[in-house]
Amino acid sequence: MHDICETLGNSEIQHGPFSNRIYLMKLDKGDLPGIIEELNKRAEKKGYTKIFAKVPAEVEREFTSRGYSREAYIPGFYKGEEGAAFLGKYFDPVRAEAENREELEKVLYLSGGKSRENPEKAALPEGFSLLKCEPEHLGAMSQLYRIVFPSYPFPIHDPGYLEETIHSHVDYFGIVKDGALAALSSAEMDIKGSNVEMTDFATLPEFRGLGLAQFLLQEMEEAMILKGMRTAYTIARAISPGMNITFSRRGYQYGGTLVNNTQISGSIESMNIWYKSLQVSGRG
Repeated sequence: MHDICETLGNSEIQHGPFSNRIYLMKLDKGDLPGIIEELNKRAEKKGYTKIFAKVPAEVEREFTSRGYSREAYIPGFYKGEEGAAFLGKYFDPVRAEAENREELEKVLYLSGGKSRENPEKAALPEGFSLLKCEPEHLGAMSQLYRIVFPSYPFPIHDPGYLEETIHSHVDYFGIVKDGALAALSSAEMDIKGSNVEMTDFATLPEFRGLGLAQFLLQEMEEAMILKGMRTAYTIARAISPGMNITFSRRGYQYGGTLVNNTQISGSIESMNIWYKSLQVSGRG
């Protein structure tokens, strides 16, 4: 189960009861200001309790003057120049508060202590190898995602969805052990904006703790630099020490927390934003 993606004007949104929200993924500035009221109407009609919007910094005030608040920020998000604001508007005060805030703060504190401005080169354990995923791997990819994530905000369990994205704007990276996938991740590129979301990290339970995600992130960064991406970021589960530490160790900076934002693995969770400029990081 997952929410649906569609266009609203010339902008792209995702919405549905799964995450009980509307996500404004890509804003066409030409849709302003009317799209803001249209989002409100849709949320109220469907009974959604949150609107989550990712917008260029120069139009942030259009939203904050209409009830939105900034939850996170990434400088240089668009073409390495203009920042992006991650905004939230709540229709239920309960959703606006993270009940496990102390736990989330502990994860951030732990992650901050692992930060590396110049990360060491990661290496794979013996017997593992890197795989650039191709269409012939779609079945194995969807199977691994089904094992790791009982539910997910995007239909990564569906080989058809994976095939569509692999031919358009997503590069998938895998790690293989004894001829079978042990771990996966994806680099979802915004070609026009020169930014890339490092996402969909999944490692089979028996291979966790080996640093596979760290290696994948390193290799993804190098590949994205070659493709001209200027800013990398992730939206990571705020309660997960492993993924937050992985990004902190690779020199990513904390950009903010999206409260009760995303349905993943059975419940709506808060998510942390981490970002890194690929213009100055070079190869690590």
